[in-house]
Amino acid sequence: MSIEVKVPVLPESVSDATIATWHKKVGDTVRRDENLVDLETDKVVLEVPSTVDGILKEIKFNVGDTVNSQQVIGIIEAGAVATAPAPTAAAPVAAPTSPAAVATSVAPTASKSDTSGLSPAGRFVAESNNINPADVTGTGRRGAVTKEDLVNHIKGGGGARPEQRVPMTRIRQRIAERMMQSKNSIAMLTSFNEVNLGKVMAMRKELGEPFEKTHGIKLGFMSFFAKAAANALQKYAVVNSSVDGTDVIYHGYADISIAVATEKGLVTPVLRNVENMSFAEIEGAIAGYAKQAREGGLKLEDLQGGTFTITNGGTFGSLMSTPIVNPPQSAILGMHAIKERPIAENGQVVIAPMMYIALSYDHRIIDGKDAVLFLVDIKNQLENPHRMLLGL
Repeated sequence: MSIEVKVPVLPESVSDATIATWHKKVGDTVRRDENLVDLETDKVVLEVPSTVDGILKEIKFNVGDTVNSQQVIGIIEAGAVATAPAPTAAAPVAAPTSPAAVATSVAPTASKSDTSGLSPAGRFVAESNNINPADVTGTGRRGAVTKEDLVNHIKGGGGARPEQRVPMTRIRQRIAERMMQSKNSIAMLTSFNEVNLGKVMAMRKELGEPFEKTHGIKLGFMSFFAKAAANALQKYAVVNSSVDGTDVIYHGYADISIAVATEKGLVTPVLRNVENMSFAEIEGAIAGYAKQAREGGLKLEDLQGGTFTITNGGTFGSLMSTPIVNPPQSAILGMHAIKERPIAENGQVVIAPMMYIALSYDHRIIDGKDAVLFLVDIKNQLENPHRMLLGL
């Protein structure tokens, strides 16, 4: 019996998807729940698993093709068992229904390396530099070879000096679109302050081990910042608002987007109702999202909503930056690298672990006074974390 492989139902905010990677070729045996193909939307990468055991009989769309919700992209012969290797160019087993099927149902010849598992950008790099992906160590999901792996292989002497033009991924296109939308539609301004994280670091040192034993997760810095932001958002409601036409919507909850860097670009999964979350719940949720982001397991609903964003450029060594607001949100908090610096404390010069923090905000609805007081509130909480834990 023939079973159709369909694009999953896409939410209204996502109009279509792009075939990113076929993990099977025509003629390959597939197992129930085994991932057949990755579909890239402008927000996340979706996996399409097989619903039955059988053989992949037909592939209707090639890598790079655009497909729509519920569109048939392949056919599985349920219950069948592969008795011969995948078809060669001289002996195809299934008549292609489109040019895409021709490209995916032909096994590589002896003179060319197999690049079928690469992204379009990765395939271009490999083929233009005559690189066999089998010779490259993959760092992607499930050990897949990425474009960056190929570029690093070339830099290490594995190929000629390249010059190349590659298409943006769907996610990168969406990021570019959102950033330009933000710059063109928001009157953005950034305020800065600095925080002495000495007491936070002392608390982590003292309580980090029992915290991990109790909750099974490490106590990081992000939970302190997320909790401080949630508390401050309750006091300065305009920072937790958004513009809708000529109206301002004030959110009575703190749904905080946490910026996570992935191979394909920046994603911002959302922690819901952070004002009601414990430190352990915040750390657990962030760790879960980070793992899902690395493995491509984030769902569309994980990225939707959000009333405020926190981004940590300090992870990569950034000392100071002006983060860009993520519309329709009105503000974003930027964390940076912790550096020991001399500061004046009670009339004495001491060395303290200092961090610059930045708040970029929509000056159309947030006045400078509110932005500065919000940032000072976060500073005061982080410099007195015991008061923050007591809700003071």
